[in-house]
This record gives sequence, structure tokens and C-alpha cells, in this order.
Amino acid sequence: MQKKLIIISLIAFSFLFVQCTKKDNKEDSMPQTKIEKLLANYADVKLEVDLNALSDNQQKMLALLYEAAQLIDELYWAQICEKKDETKQVITDENVMKYFNINYGPWDRLNGMDPFVEGVNERFEGANFYPKNMSYQEFEEFANLEKYNSYTLIRRNELGSLRTIPYHQAYKEKLDKIAELMNNAADLSDDEGFKKYLKLRTEALLTDNYYESDIAWMQMKDNLIDFVVGPIEDLDDRLYYTKASYQSMILVKNKESSKDLEKYSLLVPYLQKNLPVDAKYKTEIPAKLSDIMVYDVINCSGYWNAGSKKIAITLPLDGQVQFQVGSRKLQFKNVMEAKFEKILMPISELLIVEDQLKHVKSKAFFENTMFYEVASALGIKNTINDKGTVRDALKDQHNIIGECKNDILSLFFVTKLYEMGEMNGGNLMDNYVTFMTNVFRSVRFGISNDQGVANMIRFYYFEELGAFTRDKKSGKYRIDFDKMKNAMRNFSEDILVIQGDGDYEAAKKLINEKGFIRDDLLNDLYKIQKQRIPKDIVFIQGINEVGLEN
Repeated sequence: MQKKLIIISLIAFSFLFVQCTKKDNKEDSMPQTKIEKLLANYADVKLEVDLNALSDNQQKMLALLYEAAQLIDELYWAQICEKKDETKQVITDENVMKYFNINYGPWDRLNGMDPFVEGVNERFEGANFYPKNMSYQEFEEFANLEKYNSYTLIRRNELGSLRTIPYHQAYKEKLDKIAELMNNAADLSDDEGFKKYLKLRTEALLTDNYYESDIAWMQMKDNLIDFVVGPIEDLDDRLYYTKASYQSMILVKNKESSKDLEKYSLLVPYLQKNLPVDAKYKTEIPAKLSDIMVYDVINCSGYWNAGSKKIAITLPLDGQVQFQVGSRKLQFKNVMEAKFEKILMPISELLIVEDQLKHVKSKAFFENTMFYEVASALGIKNTINDKGTVRDALKDQHNIIGECKNDILSLFFVTKLYEMGEMNGGNLMDNYVTFMTNVFRSVRFGISNDQGVANMIRFYYFEELGAFTRDKKSGKYRIDFDKMKNAMRNFSEDILVIQGDGDYEAAKKLINEKGFIRDDLLNDLYKIQKQRIPKDIVFIQGINEVGLEN
């Protein structure tokens, strides 16, 4: 029953975001139609990057990678929206078409995948990875272990029985073109590490064997340009969370910022040992420490371009690769700056008390995000009581609890680094107030986003411990430094204990009690929406946008 209440609350929250319930003097300046209100959730941002330092060969290489990225985009459309062309033919409104392209289909990614095109049914949970008429029982009885492979489609044979088709066979025509473009780009590279990676990644796309190319990607350190590409994330598969979607990013490294962050990687073992929890919960140390790099995004396609845009990510996702060579934290500086300017600052001006606005800083937003990515690789991956991995023990609660852990440990790490004197040029209060402001940004994603639910949980946990107060008259929030620090430590301990114990019931109880939006917060979020502060951004991107000819 509690779970139903959570869902109902969040659906109501999404409904309020797209419905106009009051009329006022500002009505003429507000979007009038439903689709205009939905589009107001996104701010257009042009991806601009200074490429003056690139050689002629590097610029030619970017043009080739951009062509490859466009083909990756076509592969993603095929995976996620089977009737793309058919649906486009019935769309006559240009705003609906724009929203269709933002979402890569007629289902709203910011509102629980609700259909927004007239006549379109609810989204099939298996996207285009499985037959729509396949039953759970039929899948379970399908005696082919390849059905669990992240890189296979499930289809029916001529007799109507299930069969598997590897990605590299199903999408061979486009993958061959992508491979040719990537090989040509590799031949132009002066960086041997990047050349090796591109060649191996090309082979991986044609064989669905990504291990060697992931290793090569982790081994390259000095490349200025990067091309992260392949079927990587599996969140579009809502049946079994197994099938990976195609995606790509073309990146240019911000070498100065990346160098500044190198020293923090060396402190990771110390931070792990000093987690605020009993010693038995912090014995794990990664085989090799993660490195942290800062990039500007030139182009984004496929899953990474659908709906919400990432400000950072940890890769590779393959646990075997992480065990062998660690993982890399990619921070997207130009995307962070865009979200800070377009979303975080307007929210802070609306909801943070005036005398604490000075603490909402772009630098603090960057730091908090950076250590979120560090936290994703640290903490506890295996239970301490023989329940197996944390993922297996917490089952369907794992992702939300994992997001809770990543978020709160980022604040713990920043606090610890300030106490150690390893961070300077700022004020820890900046991180606390910016962290709190970012909670409002994140919870707006509601039920469609695990991190949004995790932020709801932390919001109410912090509220109970007095980490902030809300003035009922102004509706603005004031952060209490000492109480927030205490709440941060307590919440860190609680989450790590749940993970370490593999306590499914405790995880479920926490989510059921705090993972939904109550009236005051709902009203505040509606106030944000009423001011037309966007939830996310849309990239205006392309090779011409960065001054290169295609």
C-alpha cells in the first residue's frame, strides 16, 4: 500500500508540473499549451568548445567521429522507437516534433515515460529489445543463455519461437559504416594510445566483445580527444535491465582542470579507511584507484542524448574491467556550467535565504559532482554476512540506495578534504548550501529517476535532523552548518550499514517512508516550475557549432 502511495504522490507531482492550476497576471507570458509547458522543462544550450589547440589532423578526426556518432544515433532510434517514421508522420505540431526528438520517441522521460503524442500507447517496458507479445513465462522457459547477453536482441523465428540475434549481426550494415569511419579517424591520430583504443573499439562494435577496448581506454592517459562509444547503459530495458543501448560522446579534455584533480585520486584509500562507519564495513579497497578527468562535450548521441543530460559519469561499467584496471571519472565541465547557470542559480534565488545565496557557487557544484563520481566506485560492493553482492542482496532497491550512498559520500569526502587542508580557494559552507540547492534540482525528476528518489529520501532525513529550516512565510530555506554536518555523517553510516548488511527490508522501509514528495516540498517545486525554471537542457550541437566543417 505504501508503495502505491509513493507512486500516486509522484504521478500527482508530475501532473502538477504540466497543468496550469492558477491564473495570474503573468499568464500571458507563460506557455499556454501542454506541449509548450513540457518544452519549458528544457533550456537550449549550444555546445561550444575552444578547438584552437587542435591540429589539422585532429580536426579532420573530429569530423569523422561526428559522422560515426550520427550513425550511432540511428542505431539507438532503432532500439528504442520501433515506429519512429510512422509516428513522425502523424505529428503536425512543430513543438510536439521537437519534444519527440528530445525524448527519442513519443514517451516523456521526465514524466514516467507517459506518452505525449495522441494515439500512442504506453511504452513497452522492453523497448525494441524483445517481442512485444513475449510473456515472462516464455522468456524464462527459453533455454538459451544468450538471452541474458547485454548485446543480443530477442526475436521470433519463422515458427514463432524465441531466438537471439547478436547486435553485430542485427545492425551489421550501420556498424560496418561506423567501423570504417572510426578506422579512418584512428589513422589520423598522433596519440598511439587513442589510436589503439579506436582500433580495438571498432573491432568490439563488430564482435560485441568490449573487454580489450575497455582496457585500452583505461590505459590511455594523454589523449586530447576522446570518443566514448558503444552499447553501454542498460536502463532502457525495463523488463530485465539487461540489454544495452547504443550511445556516444565526443569529448575534448580540459587538461588544466584534469591535472588539478589528479592529487585527489591519491587520497582515495585514506578516504575509504575513514568512512563514518564501523571498520568491518570499510575493508574493501579497489584493486587500482580510479582516475578523474575533466572534459568538454562536443557531441552527444544515442542514450546519452535522450532526455536528461549527464554532468559526469563513471566508466567502464564492466565489473571485470574495474577489478583489473579500475574506472575513470569523467566530469563534463561545459555541461555543468550550463546547468548551474540555467537551473541551479535560478532555483537558489527562489528558495535559498538571501544572506546564504553567496554560498551557491559553480566551483562547489563542480566539487560536489566530482566526488559523487568518486563515491560511486567506493564504499561497499559485497555484503559482510555472506549474502553476496550488495546489488544481489538489495535487489530492486539497490539502485536507489546506491544513489543515496554516492550523493552523501560526496559531501563526506568534500568535508574530509577541507578538514585535511587538501581543498582551498573556497568555503565548506559553499559546498553545503550548493549541495542543498542541488537537491531541489534533482528531486524534480521524480519517479522516473532513481537519483531523484534518492534526493527525496535525503531531503526528509536532513529535515528530521534539523540540517535546514524552511521559513513558512517566504518559503525559503536556511542551512544549519553544524546540523547538516551531523546529518551527513549519520546518513552516510545508515546507508553503508544497509549495504554492508544487505538489509533488503531496511532499504525498502527507508524508501517507502521517505522516497516521496510531501506537500511543502511539492509546493516549492511547483513554485520552481511556475517560474519556468527548466529541469534540464537540450544540446544545440554539431560539427558546425564548434566551427568545423563536416
